[in-house]
Amino acid sequence: MSSSEPLVLINGSPEASVSPLDRGLAFGDGVFRTIRMEGGRPLWWRDHLVKLESDCRCLGLAAPEPGVWQQDIAWLSARRPDAVLKLMVTRGPGPRGYCPPNNPSLTRIVAASALPAFPDPLAETGMRLRVCDLRLGHQPRLAGVKHLNRLENVLARMEWDDPAIDEGLLLDTDGLAISGVMSNLFIRHGGVWRTPAIDRCGVAGVSRGRLIERLDVKVDRFGLDAVLAADSVLLSNSLIRVRWVSALAERRWSRPPDFAAILEDLR
Repeated sequence: MSSSEPLVLINGSPEASVSPLDRGLAFGDGVFRTIRMEGGRPLWWRDHLVKLESDCRCLGLAAPEPGVWQQDIAWLSARRPDAVLKLMVTRGPGPRGYCPPNNPSLTRIVAASALPAFPDPLAETGMRLRVCDLRLGHQPRLAGVKHLNRLENVLARMEWDDPAIDEGLLLDTDGLAISGVMSNLFIRHGGVWRTPAIDRCGVAGVSRGRLIERLDVKVDRFGLDAVLAADSVLLSNSLIRVRWVSALAERRWSRPPDFAAILEDLR
């Protein structure tokens, strides 16, 4: 197998396959986590495990035991110690129709892909954003959950192919800022950090939770004007950890003077 091809375990086996009747495939009926692994160590593993179990509960799924995941990851890390891990849980195969089976047989998938050469987060270039045309719909029942139906994000990412743009800013149907297409958003006015409330839509990332705790972030609602008026803008996810934003439309920002400390504190 090429080093660029993902290594995949399905229910603990490298030889297994996913049923065409799997509800994750048919309906997006499942959850996932994306994790950065370095030297065979999944970063922020406990945080990811807690969030995965929480998201499973939201969908009425019985999360796999931690030891089962650890066995899968140990097998993969021995073969690819530096990787992007994607952990997925689906409700498994089921009959036609939306009604789930009474006793589902969950599908557990772990994939290890080559770790990209991420840009230096301390570089002077920063990330360049655009505002996406797509607007996120409200569904409080699923807000914060990293479920497998990510079509809004797919459609938003299809809006640009300009290599000069690193990320898209997502607003909801009320015009409020929610997140990046693949990241969580933080802005600073004066000395106060703020991040969008995601109780109606959006994903609660593990890096978001860590930054909220470490920076004493205020969670509230704000629109595009507040983003453009910010003194500093950051984006975070579990792969990039945290990056500073240098441009959105005509607005320009310099790297926050305390960014290195923020990055170090997030580790």
